[in-house]
Amino acid sequence: MTPEIPLRATLDEETARAELYGLLAALYYAPPSPALLAQLRVAVTEAPSAGGFLEEPWRALVASARALGDDEVASEFHDLFGGVGKPEVYLFGSHYLSGFLNEKPLVALRHDLAALGLGRDEAMPETEDHVAFLCEVMRFLIAGDDVAVSNLTRQQAFFAQHLQPWLPALCDALQAHPRARFYADLAGLTRALVSVEAQGFDMLD
Repeated sequence: MTPEIPLRATLDEETARAELYGLLAALYYAPPSPALLAQLRVAVTEAPSAGGFLEEPWRALVASARALGDDEVASEFHDLFGGVGKPEVYLFGSHYLSGFLNEKPLVALRHDLAALGLGRDEAMPETEDHVAFLCEVMRFLIAGDDVAVSNLTRQQAFFAQHLQPWLPALCDALQAHPRARFYADLAGLTRALVSVEAQGFDMLD
């Protein structure tokens, strides 16, 4: 996962959406690399569109990246999502949808991924309902070359089924956690993106 910071004024809306999902995937999957944090710290903050709904949460995330050192962000990631046994905050959809890991929501997700011709890389230890994997799928559905798969109808269906029902609960957990700083602001950006995407997809109906 090597996203570009999705804030260049020359980007069109669809490219910006894809790159924002890619950035979320990278930040939720592993502690951000020094190079990614350095890129984030110098990002412009009037974007993805000046005055848009995402602008304030984006500014907050950039401010967090600037205020915290690389090691602090990495430690926060491990404190929240790592450790042995139960993590402080789960990143898996099945947990929020059913209360358990590896349950029926994961089975349904795998069925839909197979229909899209997608599957989990064997090198990836996490199950497919990890938020990072789902964000990568959305990026593919937005930016992929095969318009029979990567189109608005597929995006809307996948988002409504596999992200929209539980991402707000993940954001709630992160924003309420006393040790979350950078990731609380990432949750704020995630929540804003969910709202913008839901409104956009509603306009298709």
